[in-house]
Amino acid sequence: MKIGLVSPYDFAAPGGVREHIGALDAKFRELGHDVVILTPNSRDGREEHHDNVISLGRVTPLRINGSTARITLSLWLTHRVRQILRQEQFEILHIHEPLMPALPLTVLRCSETINVATFHAHGQSYASNLGYLVGKAIVRRRVKKLHGRIAVSNTARQFVESYFPGEYTVIPNGIDLDYWQQPAKPIERFADGRPNVLFLGRLENRKGLKYLIRAFERVRQEVPRARLIVAGEGRLRGGFERYVWRHDLEGDVYFTGFVPADERRRYFATCDVFCAPSTGQESFGIVLLEAMACGKPIVASNIAGYRDVITNRREGLLVPVKDQDAIADALVELLNNPVRRQELAEQGLRTVQQYSWSHVARWILEYFNEVRTRYRTVSSWVPELSPGSA
Repeated sequence: MKIGLVSPYDFAAPGGVREHIGALDAKFRELGHDVVILTPNSRDGREEHHDNVISLGRVTPLRINGSTARITLSLWLTHRVRQILRQEQFEILHIHEPLMPALPLTVLRCSETINVATFHAHGQSYASNLGYLVGKAIVRRRVKKLHGRIAVSNTARQFVESYFPGEYTVIPNGIDLDYWQQPAKPIERFADGRPNVLFLGRLENRKGLKYLIRAFERVRQEVPRARLIVAGEGRLRGGFERYVWRHDLEGDVYFTGFVPADERRRYFATCDVFCAPSTGQESFGIVLLEAMACGKPIVASNIAGYRDVITNRREGLLVPVKDQDAIADALVELLNNPVRRQELAEQGLRTVQQYSWSHVARWILEYFNEVRTRYRTVSSWVPELSPGSA
């Protein structure tokens, strides 16, 4: 089966959508399918071919939703995209964030095959999506070319449906369970018997770290040996460090700086409780899945994207947004109750099984089949797709 995966972002740069596409590529190929990835090019806009990745269109870094999106705004892609689509003869084009300029929109405009889209973002994060700014009439015409629509969460579905009503199927992000469930050695300097709370993420406003640090002042009073590990980097780090110094939290709040991807398991292995105090703009809680796969109980904000992953008091405790007292209460409850921590961790290990990439990839392939059956008149020349065969 010939499948085209279209990325809106530079495939050489790390990010959630890039990881999603990369995981699907690997699993689809394991199942015997022929996959090609189309992506913007970060190297002077020259077209390059590496393995099964075709990169084209000069990358422009843009600030979106508090982070940098590396997309292409090139208006000269149409001719080459048409050539590639004719040459590759894709039976399915799976376009991620299809309304992002310019590569996804161009591929959708030029496509003559079955088009399935996955919508990742939501709310304010999607309000910044340039796809809505290129002209609603143009975007509406492109949306009509979609034969299938996937949203990664109910939150993402509700948002995009409010702009473009239609039928959406929720298929979540996945996680590499084999990787995350490998034994990992805790970070030596924190493996001293003190109870550890872990924050892992970018140091930016929407991640809500300031509420966790404020909550930790009370946590330290009630659990004197507790320690907060802040694993991540960002422009707000200096301000957080000054707050910690002014409030005499040094020695109890530790900033690690940037954590490489291959070290994340070790940090999860180090903590007793994982805390995600985000204030919103999260379409899906990938980091919560990682924590669950590592067998850790969670305290997280009660926001839409996280509610799609966690049920309160089953895999973790959900607390009101920006409520430092509620965060403190939840952390103290778990740090003082190892039996309760174990119960939440065990339920998390059961829940996370449904998010393995093997399961998600087969789910998406089954959806491709449903779409192809529905539009058989469009693709009658294409053989039936089996999740486990080419």
